[in-house]
Amino acid sequence: MEIVLIIVAVLLIALVLLQSNKASDAGQIITGGNNLLMGQMKERGAEKFITRLTFIMGFLFIAISLYLSI
Repeated sequence: MEIVLIIVAVLLIALVLLQSNKASDAGQIITGGNNLLMGQMKERGAEKFITRLTFIMGFLFIAISLYLSI
């Protein structure tokens, strides 16, 4: 089961690195440019798939980690 956790962790890292640069857009909230953040941040196609797969892999990582700790 530890091998599965390592595989999930590596895939999760790769998926996070594949995502577009959302951190710079999120920084616009502080500077007052939140119209860019709220108005034009619709994900489509591959970007939406990568985001959903990242959530799934994150959940699997947490679930497997909790299972291994018991």
